[in-house]
Amino acid sequence: QTPEMTGALIRDKEARAASFTSEDKDIVVSTARRLAKELGVFLHIGSTAILRADGKLANRALLFGPDGAALATYDKIHMFDVDLDNGESWRESAAYEPGTEAVVTEIEGAKLGFAVCYDLRFPQLFRAEALAGADLLSVPAAFTRQTGEAHWHVLLRARAIENGAYVIAAAQGGLHEDGRETYGHSLIVDPWGRIIAEAAHDEPDVIVAEIDPAQSLAARKKIPNLRNARDFAVNAGLGEAPRLRGAAS
Repeated sequence: QTPEMTGALIRDKEARAASFTSEDKDIVVSTARRLAKELGVFLHIGSTAILRADGKLANRALLFGPDGAALATYDKIHMFDVDLDNGESWRESAAYEPGTEAVVTEIEGAKLGFAVCYDLRFPQLFRAEALAGADLLSVPAAFTRQTGEAHWHVLLRARAIENGAYVIAAAQGGLHEDGRETYGHSLIVDPWGRIIAEAAHDEPDVIVAEIDPAQSLAARKKIPNLRNARDFAVNAGLGEAPRLRGAAS
């Protein structure tokens, strides 16, 4: 797995905009396809900017198999539109169109559920994927230094624990040319919430861990919260109960 926005670190905004193209012409996609085939591995491009047929951009994750074939794509659903107290302001929705579909795909006995960066803060997405059979959850990211220091580790461990699933999260890290700083600390978390591999903050690194789907089954047997979950109404004294956004039916 690679981080969010693999191959999209061009500082000049005009040059970057000019580089956007369709999936079949994108150099990140073609390179990933070639590398997956040459190395005989599954290769997950955390995400890259893809120009859709309607002229809008998608923040798209892609998975390639050992033969180079595209196995799945996922367009990031939740857009990072925030104003941080350190003065940073982000409006991802100004450039990208949000996806509308969660994606789970099978790879060699495991089922992989997709997410990208800010999706991490929306547990209902991960719950829906776990209920669809995912025992491996993917969260490539580019967390800022400020938000990463506060929330990165705890959110990833929480998603693993809540769903009894492995979480794999490759992350951008270090100081960028435009002055922004990303948190790094790529992680692999096991279904019991233990960190089993971690990269440094700002040095290039590759982390590896053994993934055993049986460990997901074991965690879910110990804490069967997926099976024990119940529907419920919300009484907030406001008349009609508010609707829970993003709840799986």
